Formats: sequence, structure tokens, C-alpha cells
Amino acid sequence: MTIRPICITGNPVLHTKALEVTEFNEELRVLVQDMYETMDEAPGVGLAAPQIGVNLRIFVYDWDAEDGSAQRGVVINPTLTTSAVPTEQADWESESEGCLSVPGERFPLKRAESAVVTGVDLDQNPVHIEATGWFARIFQHEFDHLEGILYVDKLSEPYAQEAKDTIAERGWGKDGISWLPGEEKLEG
Repeated sequence: MTIRPICITGNPVLHTKALEVTEFNEELRVLVQDMYETMDEAPGVGLAAPQIGVNLRIFVYDWDAEDGSAQRGVVINPTLTTSAVPTEQADWESESEGCLSVPGERFPLKRAESAVVTGVDLDQNPVHIEATGWFARIFQHEFDHLEGILYVDKLSEPYAQEAKDTIAERGWGKDGISWLPGEEKLEG
């Protein structure tokens, strides 16, 4: 399997709604294995196919629950329903999240406390997961990627401006910039 470069904000695939998966074949299995390896090497708790330049509705996740159980899997062609998102300002300490497509940065974002994700796995078996807390946050974050939305696109002020300034300072926000987990240098 292969660790793949991760696209940085500005790549059009990150800002485009992903396409439904229609072919369940060996190529898809290799893609998902590459996604797991890339996520693990980054390291991350989730990775959506658009983040590695593949415009398909797939994400993988890896989360250790509070009870110590490992939650690891793939969801293909997901749907997502959530509880209401609170309207108050996000808390920097408890609600900051990061993104492998905005590497090294963290900003606070309000998310729904609970989420239900459905879809299928590699064998087209139904997937139905009810999540709360950070596990629900992971699903919301990865699902947003499939809708062409990065978490920095959803920030409220003053964090939205801080994110824009950081992206500009880093020279991101344009096509052709990526990074390869395991290496320090950004490509592009």
C-alpha cells in the first residue's frame, strides 16, 4: 500500500462536492488501504478521499473511545444527521480542531454533540453508527470534506479572519500544494 500526499486548502478537489462511489472493486480496496496508511502516518483521526485528491464519497476514521475501545472503519457514500449545533461561541480549550489539509493549525468550531452516520463498507454491508462528543465531531468534519467544505470555512469571527490570515501567510489557498506524511516539506 502507499502513503499518499495530502492536498492543502486551495486544491479544487477540497472545495468540490464529492461523487458517489459506484464501483466496488479491487481498486477501491487499494484506495481505502492507502487512506488508512496515510491517516495513520499523518497522524490523524480521520481522512476523506478528497484530501488525497480523489473526488469520491469515502472517509476512514480511527478513534479510541473513552472506554478504551478502538473505533476504526470506513464509510462509503455516507449520510449524516446531527443534533442541533449550539449557537454560542466555540471554546478554544475544548472545541479546537485541526485538519490534515490545513496542517499544524487549530481553531475552535462549534459542532453538534451527537451524530448518526450511515452508508456502506467495502463489502457494501450497511454501516450505522451513533456517535457523541469527539467521535461525532470526527464524523461531521469528514462528512464536510465530502461536501467540499473545510472546517476553516465554517469558523466564526475572530477565528475566521485568523484562519484566512494564516492560510495567506503560509502561501496556501491555491492549487498544487500538498504534503506527504512522514516528510516535513510541503510540495508545490
